[in-house]
Amino acid sequence: MVDNNSVDGSIEMLKEKFPEVKLIENKKNAGFSVANNQAIKKSTGEYVLLLNPDTIVEEETFTKTLAFMDGHPDAGGLGVKMIDGTGHFLPESKRALPTPEVAFYKIFGLSFLFPKSKKFGKYHLTYLSQDETNKVDVLSGAFMLVRKAALDKAGLLDETFFMYGEDIDMSYRIIKAGYNNYYFPQTRIIHYKGESTKKSSVNYVIVFYNAMRIFAQKHFSHKNARLFSFLVNMAILFRASVAIMHRFINKMILPLIDFITIYAGYYIISLFYANIKFSSEGHYSGIFMLFILPSYIVIWLFCILFSGGYDKPIKQWKIVRGILWGVGFILIMYALLPDVYRFSRALILIGTVWVILALTTIRALLMAFKVKGFASYNRRLLIIGEEEECKRVQGLLERTGIKLEEVRYLSPEDTQAEKNGESFNKWSETVTIYHINEVIFCAKDLPSQTIMDAMSTISAPELEFKIAPPESWAIIGSNSIHTSGELYMINVHAINTASNVRNKRLFDIVLGLVLLAISPLFCWIQRNPPGFFANLFWVIIGEKSYVGYASAGEQQKSLHLLPTIKKGVLTPLDALPSTADNSTIHDINSIYARDYKVATDIRIVWKGFRNLGRITN
Repeated sequence: MVDNNSVDGSIEMLKEKFPEVKLIENKKNAGFSVANNQAIKKSTGEYVLLLNPDTIVEEETFTKTLAFMDGHPDAGGLGVKMIDGTGHFLPESKRALPTPEVAFYKIFGLSFLFPKSKKFGKYHLTYLSQDETNKVDVLSGAFMLVRKAALDKAGLLDETFFMYGEDIDMSYRIIKAGYNNYYFPQTRIIHYKGESTKKSSVNYVIVFYNAMRIFAQKHFSHKNARLFSFLVNMAILFRASVAIMHRFINKMILPLIDFITIYAGYYIISLFYANIKFSSEGHYSGIFMLFILPSYIVIWLFCILFSGGYDKPIKQWKIVRGILWGVGFILIMYALLPDVYRFSRALILIGTVWVILALTTIRALLMAFKVKGFASYNRRLLIIGEEEECKRVQGLLERTGIKLEEVRYLSPEDTQAEKNGESFNKWSETVTIYHINEVIFCAKDLPSQTIMDAMSTISAPELEFKIAPPESWAIIGSNSIHTSGELYMINVHAINTASNVRNKRLFDIVLGLVLLAISPLFCWIQRNPPGFFANLFWVIIGEKSYVGYASAGEQQKSLHLLPTIKKGVLTPLDALPSTADNSTIHDINSIYARDYKVATDIRIVWKGFRNLGRITN
């Protein structure tokens, strides 16, 4: 086991529960290639398996793959059929060498338009059947069974690649060493893909295509490498632009609609009000329409944001709360403005009514048309497993506070049934009849192969799949490469909700700026003035928070059980009149996480004000 400097307590857990495991503890994250090479050098087997941790294999996966390798001495590497969290085939299970020609077809979409073409469909070899064994150029590092003799000839993973590309490089060197790579679909694995591989991420685009550039410079001729680098640069520019635009549109489309709607309605209201009050429709033109009104709208939108009005699923009361906060702030600002910029309190109040009506109506329409993220999502569950395990899983979900509209059970034996003398799949029919939108498989009662078969055959619009490991307090699943999946746990803490993450960060920024402004007066009462300014810098840029978890000795390793937050200058212990016993520190951290409010941070900072210069490692 090679650990790349993890901080989740796994090292302590391994030493305690699995003392027989050979453990290599790296002091930094050395990357995928370095860590795997460290393990490969220690291995003594005939074969080496590269297997991602975010995978689930079938019971016979290793038996079948080893038998194939034993029966094919020419096989240097072997990959299997991979499916995602919805049971859909992952095309990266089989790939061709990314030559400039193949890369060009991929980057400009020809491989997508003509998947069955042997010329254009090379990147993912889409013209080859998903269910037939074939020789291929490139295997996926998510599951890559390699003959040790082939590794001895081809060499270990190239440590120039930090992440991505090392599997392509290894596959190519195995072929150059005189062996073949095989795609073997007689067994499957589920490959969940998490945050580090979001294809809508700009970081993913840059890291992935830079890995392709390293590969080209290493294996292609100078001319082809330059051509490939040019294509890669184009791909980075194009894909990164698309990713940025996609994220921007997703984040800004609703606030932009709100801004336009408020402005248009306010403009019409101002015309009518000016006509009634001043017999002149043009009274509120100029400064008001160009500067004052946009400022009002921006204030409203920010208040809605910090009220949680843009969090999904949308809650109408949070929208109204944000609007009321906004109008209060606008009226205070109005009272402080010079007379030349104070147009009309009545117009502000009339406009507030319009803002409430307009924005709540927009949300109501989005909900009515069931736009994703806006429609209320009541889970209609089908839990497949033995009754005892099904009830355990349902109890786990209920304790998280998740709203369950309907829960139905099916046992593993209830696969097939008969109706009018004809056999039908009972699981699929149950999903259809009861409009199930989420299926949870109890891994204690179901073989992995059965779960994968079900995921591949049960189909319904927007159906989600989850797997409940035995004796676990978590239920995991991921439906797309674009998402990191869901994790349902009993310990659902308030501190990691979207609104509290945002509010805690806002508190840090505001407090940091206030402390910076008053620092000439108050830095001298700090126990460590240089540390006070250093912490100001780290908090404002987001590397630290003014309040974080407390840690002490053995309690440090319990922090991985809590939601992740930034390291704090102060801790909840600073609000206590006396030091806490080590045995109670985890409970204090848990209470802080579960019941988090900004007011709690304010109280801790007030109590520990003189320690704001504390330097923590």
